[in-house]
Amino acid sequence: MVVEEPSPNNGTESVEKADSVTAVPEPVKIFTVEILHMIKDAQQQHGLRHGDYQRYRGYCTRRIRRLRKALKYPQGDKRHFKRRDVTLSQLTGKKADERFIHIPLISAERAWAYAMQLKQEANTEQRKRFHLINKLRRACFYALQLQELCNTEAFDARTKLECEAYVAWMHGSLHFELQLWDSAGEHLKRAQVVYENLAKALPDDDQELYRAKVNEFTPNLRYCAYNISGGASGGKIDEILELRAQGVLENLDVLVSQTKSESSEGLQTIDWRGRKVTVRPEKVRLFLLSAQELDKSLAKTTKLDGKIELIERILMDCKDAIQAVRDEIKQDPKLRSLTTGQTVSGVQYLLAYLSYIRHSRTLQRNLCLVDQAKLNFDDPNQQQSQTQTDGKRVRPQDLARLYEIILQNVTEMQQISGMEDDAQYQGEVANLAHTFKAFRCYYIALTLIDMKKWKEAVALYERASNYANDALKGKPCAEFQMQSELKRMLSSIDGSKFSAHAYSVLEDDNSEDAAGVSTKSQKTTKPLYERLSQYKEDQSLHTRSPNVFKLTPDMEPIPCKPLFFDLAMNYLELPSLEDKLESPGKKGASITGFVKGFLGWGGGGNK
Repeated sequence: MVVEEPSPNNGTESVEKADSVTAVPEPVKIFTVEILHMIKDAQQQHGLRHGDYQRYRGYCTRRIRRLRKALKYPQGDKRHFKRRDVTLSQLTGKKADERFIHIPLISAERAWAYAMQLKQEANTEQRKRFHLINKLRRACFYALQLQELCNTEAFDARTKLECEAYVAWMHGSLHFELQLWDSAGEHLKRAQVVYENLAKALPDDDQELYRAKVNEFTPNLRYCAYNISGGASGGKIDEILELRAQGVLENLDVLVSQTKSESSEGLQTIDWRGRKVTVRPEKVRLFLLSAQELDKSLAKTTKLDGKIELIERILMDCKDAIQAVRDEIKQDPKLRSLTTGQTVSGVQYLLAYLSYIRHSRTLQRNLCLVDQAKLNFDDPNQQQSQTQTDGKRVRPQDLARLYEIILQNVTEMQQISGMEDDAQYQGEVANLAHTFKAFRCYYIALTLIDMKKWKEAVALYERASNYANDALKGKPCAEFQMQSELKRMLSSIDGSKFSAHAYSVLEDDNSEDAAGVSTKSQKTTKPLYERLSQYKEDQSLHTRSPNVFKLTPDMEPIPCKPLFFDLAMNYLELPSLEDKLESPGKKGASITGFVKGFLGWGGGGNK
């Protein structure tokens, strides 16, 4: 008997037909990857806050290893290496995972960090520039892989735009190092446009990150434009000098030496306070060029933090320029002999000029700090309202301390070597000292007002008024015009001085006695019946236990029980007891003889 076996397809055909009817295509997962936000967080947390590219590169290596291990996507085994790039299949389907796209992104960051590390080391070893270029090419290779994956349907429009800007920035960095100015400018301009459009499309909280990124490579764009134009136009030279003032370009010394010497010929000599001095060191010329452009940069900067940063950078350059002049004096014996004479030589005058620039820029920086502190300071005497910022509240003593630092700076300006005999200069600096002394006394008076020391505050107000009037009468310094602020302070002193004087009078009237034992502001423990003739506001009288009269009387001291001492004993004459004592003739009599006689033995009567 033959039994026909059922075909294996008979049972599954119906199921397949049913599945073909009821099957619904799975929705495609769309990922959103904030590329710039992710890499910025990683950079700030792993070394780039301090410029440590080697630490950031090590983090990227460990991050890639963890990603491949977690995603089970290794490149070979322990013995053999087999390259496995991320493809579209890992980003689509049921097992699609967003973390796959992080692998090419972190790989590009690792290569870029290695290139930046080599760039720092290439200052002393020029051969490392070849390795630097190769690493930047490798970073561009991974960036193109990232762009190929992001341009698919698995990612949204924001991710595509961020990837396009990232790739353009990476290629712009490579071409910038290759000195291909045209292509570098095109790529950086494309990245700038994309980031600016992204910033406009996003909420206000997310815009700052993209604008900061645009500001990072804006100097590179201007540098490319300068090199494309050949560096002949005066406007471009001004832009480069402004970049030097901001501390952006490191190779400006080579750049200026290659351009036309017309811009530097104008600074062969300087004219300061009616005297011309020849400038010999090249570093000093470059510093003076950048110092001239600093005021323009400060005028364009609206934030106080930006102004302080610009001034601090120029102060570092000024320090280097002063050191260059001193090194030249040490190396040249002729210049050393000129500095020892009584008359101020040209080199010494140049050194005095650089010292003046340093002190004046430091004073300018400190005034910016004062303006920044006043944003969080509530002056009770000022009528106008000031813009408050989210920061720690500034007290009057903090501003007084800042003006104390400014006065020390002014003292150093008075002591500049070579300017002791210049009466006009000393008069201007002395007027400047009176100005800042007035402000210091004013804020010390406000500090005393907070401490309820009214009489001392009145005295400080008066002294601040005297200093301000002296400063207004004298010749002001041309660089620091503070007459308007002095007049505003004088108008506020007039009212606050009388207010403090009134408080001091009230304090004297509320005193209990001439010795000032207790005042209105002081508490007393005396009951009401002991101070009926004096007026004193006592809030305890309105409570349930008023301090009117003490029901329990106070303890009073009483004399103690007397002590009696027997002093008559010292004046008594006692009778003599000599007759009671034993005489020398009765020496043999003792208790032994008494016992022998009593018992009847030992005597002569028994014989």
